[in-house]
Amino acid sequence: MAPPSPRRPGFSRRAQYSLFTGYVFAVLGGLFGLLLIVTARLDPAGHSIIQGYIADIFSPISMAGRSVVRGGQNAVEEVGSYVNAASKNREMSEELKHARTRLLKGQADALENARLKRLLDFVQHSRSKGVVSHIVSSTGASSRRYATFGAGASDGISNGQPVRGPEGLIGRVVQTGQIVSRILLITDAENVVPVKRVTDGVPALAIGNGSGALELRSLVGGDPFRIGDVFVTSGTGGIFEPGIPVAIAVRHGRDKTIARPLANPASLDFAVALPAFMPELPAAPSDLPSAK
Repeated sequence: MAPPSPRRPGFSRRAQYSLFTGYVFAVLGGLFGLLLIVTARLDPAGHSIIQGYIADIFSPISMAGRSVVRGGQNAVEEVGSYVNAASKNREMSEELKHARTRLLKGQADALENARLKRLLDFVQHSRSKGVVSHIVSSTGASSRRYATFGAGASDGISNGQPVRGPEGLIGRVVQTGQIVSRILLITDAENVVPVKRVTDGVPALAIGNGSGALELRSLVGGDPFRIGDVFVTSGTGGIFEPGIPVAIAVRHGRDKTIARPLANPASLDFAVALPAFMPELPAAPSDLPSAK
């Protein structure tokens, strides 16, 4: 059998340049990945800064991608409605469809305006002023739950700030770039929020389970919660100021209660980043006897 030819496949100089360019990008990608691994283990602060710059770079792409997905969903709905329309009443169906579209758009606009009004009213009447911006993107199916907030260090955002929408708490800032920030959502498994039941103030911890829900762990023992109980932040430990709506209990587990977050980042366009809450220290007693 004849030995294989040692000649490289193809004689096109363009193909050779493309192959060489591919090798270069592969090597650069490997080096960049190695840099991320090394900084993650040896220099977490530097690793966080690198991730902040990456978020800054790719935030326009995330915004564009989200717009394209929404446009694609609307286009699919339009095509489906057109195909399913009967040929005999096409004109009537088209008129009905346009009227329904205008009605739904009006309802959606009214709902969004109401949300924005509640958010602006909260910011105006809140004792702690915050920074209002849009939600660029959020993870809906990953085991880790993050969202990208459209304001960064240049807008005064810093790590640890709580972020809320009109309906309630969303999460807290964990990484800041210059123009965007990364929010750890309350549904992430590593996020713990001190809460209390609205009706009687029974304290609990709201812990994310990574699937879009929360687990309520009572701090007084047992499982005293009932379906329909509403929970707000207690202010214990700082960061989250008291009284921010968090979740509502929806079902019981073996030794815990499952709750649904009142604010859904996937349906929000705007949110507000609040200053981290600092509990007031008790005043020093003034009636202590003076030292002689």
